[in-house]
Amino acid sequence: MDWVRSWRAALFSLLEDVPVHLRPLVASISIDGTSATTLIVDRNTGEPLWRPFLYNESCPDALPTVKSVAPANHTVCSGSSTLCKLVSWWNIEESNKKSALLLHQADWLLWLLHGKLGVSDYNNALKVGYDPASDSYPPWLHSQPYSQLLPSVIAPGTSIGNLKEDIRTQFGTTDSIAAFLAARATQPGKAVTSLGSTLAIKLLSTTRIDDARFGVYSHRLDDKWLVGGASNTGGAVLKQFFTDEQLQKLSEQINPMEASPLDYYPLKAVGERFPVADPNLVPRLHPRPESDVEYLHGILESIAHIEATAYNLLKDLGATQVEEVFTAGGGAKNEKWTKIRERVLGLPVSRAKQTEAAYGAALLALKGAQHHSC
Repeated sequence: MDWVRSWRAALFSLLEDVPVHLRPLVASISIDGTSATTLIVDRNTGEPLWRPFLYNESCPDALPTVKSVAPANHTVCSGSSTLCKLVSWWNIEESNKKSALLLHQADWLLWLLHGKLGVSDYNNALKVGYDPASDSYPPWLHSQPYSQLLPSVIAPGTSIGNLKEDIRTQFGTTDSIAAFLAARATQPGKAVTSLGSTLAIKLLSTTRIDDARFGVYSHRLDDKWLVGGASNTGGAVLKQFFTDEQLQKLSEQINPMEASPLDYYPLKAVGERFPVADPNLVPRLHPRPESDVEYLHGILESIAHIEATAYNLLKDLGATQVEEVFTAGGGAKNEKWTKIRERVLGLPVSRAKQTEAAYGAALLALKGAQHHSC
């Protein structure tokens, strides 16, 4: 059993299960785990250096050593104590000692969220020898060579820090969802394409669609569904070849009513998520014409074709047919690209009145506050 992977998967699954409309209202997260479940991790990366010692696992080989340094009948004088597990590992492992750090199950899982490695609380640390009465590790423990592995300790319920930005993006109100809310696309068939570093699509549908083969998933939005996915194509690819100034000047020279003959699949690296989930899909950005205007035109049009493929896929899978597309993100400013997309999609495409994801997040917070006051 890969305990570490299963714990991580369970945590992220729980976060994913929090309804989208409630996520902005979450003020604090606490994790409860068996206190003597012990991990030895790399203090630089947080990655486990050894398999976890479970709470009910006994390390009798370390008990004589622990009893020789701890007060008689101390909590640590049990084969299943955290300290016995630490000593057992210390006696076995010849390398990695300088970079090692002890954490408990809950400490490590919280680290995945806040990113501050090496923090525990005095309830978890009790079985490694921490003294909650003096709020410190006792001298007999501090004097041991393995004390360098001990985490800092705070009171349970103390705020450690904010969620890491990548966690907030993944499990909070993600930019594409917030962008959808900001656009005020309230009717089924309305969609928002977020043209940032990647291309994210959200379509308001009366039908829920989830299909991992194509990277399609649905978020609940009241009694409807935000159906879509995120492609690895997008602005990050453009910035590999052009500066912002070049993008602006070259775009002005494009005739959006003329189709580009170039057929690309613009990706920054190998692998695609949506409208096809293929980790081995290779970027296609050649041949490159001599004209930068033609090259940019080809890339912009190719991204538009990926967007069209995505909306057609959602329709084929049973989602409400898209009728109108609003655009958010940095790409929404490029009027020539909007015209190209309108031609390729065969739909009205316009820039959303509000394009900042923060505006959508604020609307959710307002909604939550209104519900709370009722």
